[in-house]
Amino acid sequence: MTVLDAQSPLVTDGGLAEPGDYLALLKPRVMSLVLLTAITGFMLAPGSIHPVLGCVAILCIAIGAGASGALNMWYDADIDRVMSRTRKRPVAAGRVSPEGALAFGLTLATFSVTILGLAVNWVAASLLAFTIFFYAVIYTMGLKRSTPQNIVIGGAAGAFPPIIGWACVTGSVSMESIVLFMITFLWTPPHFWALALFKRGDYEAAGIPMLPNVAGEAATRFQILLYAVILVPVGVAPWILGFAGPVYGVASVLLGLEFLRQAWATYRMADADPVMRPAKRLFGFSIVYLFALYALLLGEAVVAKLLPAVGG
Repeated sequence: MTVLDAQSPLVTDGGLAEPGDYLALLKPRVMSLVLLTAITGFMLAPGSIHPVLGCVAILCIAIGAGASGALNMWYDADIDRVMSRTRKRPVAAGRVSPEGALAFGLTLATFSVTILGLAVNWVAASLLAFTIFFYAVIYTMGLKRSTPQNIVIGGAAGAFPPIIGWACVTGSVSMESIVLFMITFLWTPPHFWALALFKRGDYEAAGIPMLPNVAGEAATRFQILLYAVILVPVGVAPWILGFAGPVYGVASVLLGLEFLRQAWATYRMADADPVMRPAKRLFGFSIVYLFALYALLLGEAVVAKLLPAVGG
């Protein structure tokens, strides 16, 4: 039980919150994906930006992502306490008060958007502000508890970072950045629905209408396969469209085929399988798949920008 002190809203049963609790509010694992995709968009964008401003831009995007995480944990503390996967989060566990998490999130959001706008450009800052709003308000407060399509629509928030990174350099949005957006957007449903299959009990206890709880396991497995079929060619699209090289092209095809194989195995999984190994394997591989695609894109972009400098 949280004990609120009149002097400090951050006092809990265990005393003052530890610095690690505030780090946990930022959702570091999610932030790592945000940073990878944002830096990829940043490096793929044509043109250049001063290295100091580039570092400021990436830092602001990271802080904005952390703000979204803190606001999400503030609002979702009640359901986080119910689910085994989230009950140890700082607000749910009572280590940080809801008021503290809200103030922390709003401060980070305001700081990140303002500094990005003043130091880099207001197109990128506006996209970052919209992303924070979309995740914290439209997804967390609106979609998550009201529709089984929560992940489909809400996945847009997690897909915006490469567009923001691109806009930091160019001040605009392009077809290439939209393709990067689509890769993450289409990846999100099969990734989270695979998780929802073997965490169905958690979502049911929390009253969250995830697809397996509303439409059933068979319908969820079909949707996972459908999204995988759409995702794989989009994952190859950077090579087809000419802004990724042959290494990425070959790797994206091979990774995509494995994604399809695992999605098919999940689709063929027996109803009410108590172990759900195919879904667990797909969930794990989906993380590898997305990180590998962006790491390859980033690697090729770095090499492409370094070669002219070396040659000169």
